Amino acid sequence: MEDRAVAWIAARRALLDPRGARPDTVLFTRKALIETAFLAGLRARLDDAPLTNDYAAILEQVEEAAREPSYQEMIARDESALLLYAGTYAALRLCGRDAPEFRRIIRQAVEGGYAATFERVPYRQLDLLHTLYLCEIEHDLPSMDDVLPFSLLCRRPNVLKLADRDVYAITHTIFYATDFGLRDPAWPRGFHPGEAVELLEALLVLAEARTNADLVGELLCCLYCLGVTHSQAVDRAWEFLESVQDDNGRVNGPEGVLHPGTDDEDSDFRHWAEGYHTTIVAALAGLLERTPRRRTQPPASPPAEDVPLRTPLRRAVMWLCDASPEQDHHFGLAGVTAAALGAAAIQEHGLARPALERYAAELADAAPAFWQKQGMEIAGEFALALRQAGTHCPSLDEHLKGTADAVASLESIPADITDGVDRLVSLGVLEQSAASAIPRQTTHHQKNHQGPLHAAISLCEAQENYHLGQMAAGLRTLVQEGWTRHRITRDAVSFLIAQQNTHGAFGYPAFDDPMARRQAQYSWTRSITIALAAVATTGRQALTVPDGELAGSASDAGAPCRNHPFDADSTDPAGGDKPHR
Repeated sequence: MEDRAVAWIAARRALLDPRGARPDTVLFTRKALIETAFLAGLRARLDDAPLTNDYAAILEQVEEAAREPSYQEMIARDESALLLYAGTYAALRLCGRDAPEFRRIIRQAVEGGYAATFERVPYRQLDLLHTLYLCEIEHDLPSMDDVLPFSLLCRRPNVLKLADRDVYAITHTIFYATDFGLRDPAWPRGFHPGEAVELLEALLVLAEARTNADLVGELLCCLYCLGVTHSQAVDRAWEFLESVQDDNGRVNGPEGVLHPGTDDEDSDFRHWAEGYHTTIVAALAGLLERTPRRRTQPPASPPAEDVPLRTPLRRAVMWLCDASPEQDHHFGLAGVTAAALGAAAIQEHGLARPALERYAAELADAAPAFWQKQGMEIAGEFALALRQAGTHCPSLDEHLKGTADAVASLESIPADITDGVDRLVSLGVLEQSAASAIPRQTTHHQKNHQGPLHAAISLCEAQENYHLGQMAAGLRTLVQEGWTRHRITRDAVSFLIAQQNTHGAFGYPAFDDPMARRQAQYSWTRSITIALAAVATTGRQALTVPDGELAGSASDAGAPCRNHPFDADSTDPAGGDKPHR
């Protein structure tokens, strides 16, 4: 992969020269020049062998453009753009092509009271410090280890809330703080490097699902920088990158690379501009993979503590039970059943017993159509909760018996009702022997592949759009697939718990009508209670998900997360040794 990527870049190296760029693309070209130059610089730094013909050709192109006075003097004319040009000098220096006058201008700008002192976000400050280190420019700025604690990486962000720009801030923080794997940072007190690995692997899942090869490549490079050379996540990232690399070595970048003003550029320029950066990242990943490692893989972090669920679930159960009398039976039954499941998850069955008994009495003579509309998941869970409460509902018992008789008459059991059939067996209204005698139709669902990947993406979209019912559905899918303690799942739980108000209901509707707010919160609370109950129940037995367990195919990313009857409508009421690459 590295050789083919570098060959593609070298063949188009003339496009790196800002002297031939149009005025509206010259800044874009200068950025491409420094990034390509830095790849050549890292190649010289990480591999003692002479530069190959393609690397050498790139270096010659960079040196030809950067030796012009007008290029070097841009720093003096625009000190705020120091990093746009100093990185080029750093690359030349790493390749043994020192330029004393270029270095003097950089040092002059650093000492000028602005270029190195204006406010920068932490990862950009790390960028400055790293660049000055490579340039061997002295300064009196804080050290990288002093800046690192303020970075997004070390603040334990919620992965579901991170935009692409945030992920780039994290990857670049790791690049600079570790000096591309050559340095051991002084991590902030209480922060374990294994946490960074966990975060990177969670972000890899989302980047692959979104087919963002640029972020997949950068996240893969970060794992190498932290010393992670062999893992399922690394292997999966390579499989993805190799699958999207063109035969000529190019790797296409994500949408939005080009400024809208460049839409009228010729097709050759666009083809280069939209792929050069991701192709560089792929080449860098190959370079980091094949060069001798200077660092050892960090030990695994201590198992993450589960998010406390007893208090949130207890409060939600009590709120649902208090709110159920005002609900229509068609709408309220799911909430009462959700309350029973939540109470069972924290082993406080008595919390929901009064509401269960009230609904059992009120629905004693309900028509079969009522239970048919509820579906087997809700009806079955309600029946189980009634048994645990020591009561029953005649109309429900009759419906379950009739449903069992209908199943017994089938020639085969469709795949979409197998869960309901199993529920009938667990309730004792359908004999196991009778159910086993009926052939079952099957689907080709693959565990830890399609469903979980879709659920992870669904969680991000739901968080962004505040679709709490969709978020609850995605969380339940991850739990069902065995990902209860994965970073993505834990962050989803944390997000949902933060949506609980002081009364115990979940969600903050974007409107003020009291009745509409109440209905939205009832719908959200029943869905989230079911999801959190599933987490609490499986979490007691779950083992930590092995490294890289979140496998998936990026080609499946567009499929929706499966829905559950308990969840609000998807619209929500409120809106070994490996060959070198």
